[in-house]
Amino acid sequence: MLLLLACLGLQDPLPRDDGYRGLWYMNQPEKTEHRYKYSGGFATYPQQHVPIAIHVAAAGKTFFVYGGRPKDANRLLHMVSYVDHATGEVPRPAILLDKKTDDAHDNPVLAVDGRGHLWVFSNAHGTGRPAFIHRSVRPHDIDVFEKVVETNFSYGQPWTLPGDGGFLFLHTRYLGGRQLHWMTSPDGRTWSEPQCLARAESGHYQVSARQGRRVATIFNVHPKPVGLNARTNLYYVETRDGGATWTTASGEALPTPIESVQSPALVKDYRAEGLLVYLKDLVFDGDGRPVALFLTSRGYAPGPSNGPRLWRTARWTGSAWEIRDVTASDHNYDYGFLSLDGGRWRLLATTEPGPQPWGTGGDIAVWESADAGATWAKKKVLTSNSRFNHHYPRRPVDAHPDVQAIWADGNPLEPSESSLYVSDGERVWRLPSSIPAGRAPLELLR
Repeated sequence: MLLLLACLGLQDPLPRDDGYRGLWYMNQPEKTEHRYKYSGGFATYPQQHVPIAIHVAAAGKTFFVYGGRPKDANRLLHMVSYVDHATGEVPRPAILLDKKTDDAHDNPVLAVDGRGHLWVFSNAHGTGRPAFIHRSVRPHDIDVFEKVVETNFSYGQPWTLPGDGGFLFLHTRYLGGRQLHWMTSPDGRTWSEPQCLARAESGHYQVSARQGRRVATIFNVHPKPVGLNARTNLYYVETRDGGATWTTASGEALPTPIESVQSPALVKDYRAEGLLVYLKDLVFDGDGRPVALFLTSRGYAPGPSNGPRLWRTARWTGSAWEIRDVTASDHNYDYGFLSLDGGRWRLLATTEPGPQPWGTGGDIAVWESADAGATWAKKKVLTSNSRFNHHYPRRPVDAHPDVQAIWADGNPLEPSESSLYVSDGERVWRLPSSIPAGRAPLELLR
């Protein structure tokens, strides 16, 4: 024990910022009034980074990571913090890493192991910068972290498997395209060699989810020769044995890597319909059947010409995929997530135009369905009279009733300040931009 304490004493506490500020980011300037393909306050971007927030009941806290920035520069800092549910307060956020870029694709993701240690996976965007894995030295604590691995991965999605199942880490590797891979680890320190899951045409994006020891993922394909700006199709695969085998929703075994666009994993051939596919979320219903949330559009560029942009669900019925429309949106990179409670489904998403219409994000609305997604009605708009559009509301794993979503805002038309927010689905709080010392309460807005 004395030796352990001595080792812990060698670790320096992370520096703390004096408030919550999000990174601003843009991608692909456009020669139109819409300015960029997508842009804004991207502290919680992108949807391919899962999870970024986890409620840990034993600690009474929702831990989260996000892309922050210093006061004097738009430079990506990997931040770690939590909401204390007993007090309704947040601490000064801890600065884990200066990523030395303004690229929000490098934003971090989070895992919490069975002993309560926080694991932060710091992504890279391609191969130009390193990626990292850090572990909190103490359980349920953000003060001291150790660097475990310096390597390279993109779009990380780490899942801890219950019952000492270790880690199943889905991620992307840039190997002549965006290839989907997975690795496993019993302890977060020793990792298997990466194994390729899918590498059809120019690659894929994916969004995954876990239910017990089952991990599932939806993905699209980037057709040659255009690539990601022609992303299309919807695929689904799952594993129930930590990546040893992969199957379709019906249980059909799938050899890996998947290299054909006509794989049995195909849910819907949207390429044949000339539609693009933007992935949003994946959840399971009460019967354990997957439900995918995605958006289709007619082109990558922002603006009204590529509408309608339709939010859609694909639900596995036990024998087939049932696809239904939810609502429409004004930008391909609008984002939201599903919550299911029996036949009552809820969508929280940036479906409203907001103060910068046709820009990324907008105002956040809550939509509800009382018949398992057959019909939908808008229940309320969570944000209104906003200064900037709101971006990428994310659902914590095992979400606490008080923190059902976390997101940031920003101006999609030009660089701006960016605040962070949380919501219980009815009310909205802003995270404090200034914390003189210690902790501060969340600011209730509405």
